[in-house]
Amino acid sequence: MNISLIADSGSTKTDWLLTDGTHEQRIQTAGINPVVQDEQTILQTLSTMQQQLSNPSPAAIHFYGAGMIDPYRQQMTRWLHDLFPQATEVEAESDLLGAARAVCQHEAGIVCILGTGSNSCLYDGTAIVSNIPPLGFILGDEGSGAHLGKLFLNALLKGDLPQAMLNDFYATTHLTYPDIIRRVYREPLPNRFLASTSLYVRAHVEEPQLRQLVVSAFRAFFDKNVATYGRSDLPVSTVGSIAHAYADLFREAAAEAGFRIGHIMKSPIEGLRHYAP
Repeated sequence: MNISLIADSGSTKTDWLLTDGTHEQRIQTAGINPVVQDEQTILQTLSTMQQQLSNPSPAAIHFYGAGMIDPYRQQMTRWLHDLFPQATEVEAESDLLGAARAVCQHEAGIVCILGTGSNSCLYDGTAIVSNIPPLGFILGDEGSGAHLGKLFLNALLKGDLPQAMLNDFYATTHLTYPDIIRRVYREPLPNRFLASTSLYVRAHVEEPQLRQLVVSAFRAFFDKNVATYGRSDLPVSTVGSIAHAYADLFREAAAEAGFRIGHIMKSPIEGLRHYAP
């Protein structure tokens, strides 16, 4: 019986799936990102995961995560080999390749990640052949939760949205103007704070001005990222909480930009469970 362990990891959380094709076990641990975490922290997370496995001897391990660039990719592969010496197949790849395999399998397409941040690539069915740099939430990340939050707070605080909405936002979130400024400019991880405000946007997206704000953010994503690949003949597929939550508006922006949508998944783990190398 071939048992595989699949992981989709970000800096915040890691989703693990142990499967033999019939039975499954799902585990969630802290995120793993060797770019910003030390070896001891990562090994502790891996050990915590291993202790929860119903079968601690998978034959194949497929790890997809943030920060999986050389030399961190080789380092993660070694850690997994050491932890599971019986495994005959171990790979550590980028979260973007994981997304591509999840939504496209072995077909060519344009693949996007739209969550707290955003990213995209041109996938030929086997490998990523082109990647427009996302540039992060200050210089880029169009269409992401952080980008939506930035546009929303700008419009809200500059009076482009109704005063009643500003009052309701303060009352609902228990934030004040000084709180917002502090969270963005003085506290760690402002991108996560900005992305968190997109929950309010989603709850009130029927407000015409908010709806247009979201569509415009997605249009910026298509114009500055997707269109650059010059492959409007290919479907655009995406993973991530923002794409999933605003799927209808994402499709609308795609149509306006001249693209057709393939698949939209909240989590790539759902597609990776079916991927056969």
